Amino acid sequence: MPYVDGFVIAVPTENLSAYRKMAKKAAKIWMEYGALSVVESWGDDVPEGKTTSFRKAVKAKPDETVVFSWITYKSKRARDTINRKVMADPRLQMDKENAPFDPKRMIWGGFKSIVTESIPEE
Repeated sequence: MPYVDGFVIAVPTENLSAYRKMAKKAAKIWMEYGALSVVESWGDDVPEGKTTSFRKAVKAKPDETVVFSWITYKSKRARDTINRKVMADPRLQMDKENAPFDPKRMIWGGFKSIVTESIPEE
């Protein structure tokens, strides 16, 4: 079963275009180094919770949209190897002053898959 890195961030809604451009570039680099898939999802129905929520977790402001993303790998070992290469790749170095989101509010983690189902491709 694949290993998954998951991410949740708050992106200023006006930065959708800049975020998409950065995400496409990053996805190509991750795939080049061996990731199985990269998914970036722009929040569409992300309500504010009473106790917890995606919005609360990343301290999203009213003018921000929550982004939920994940990258899949063959294994945790593959993920560790791929991420070392990606983090060292100069194409991905981002000027934190000009980033399309606040990286300090990003939540991420690695997860072992325990159930994976999908519709077979035709």
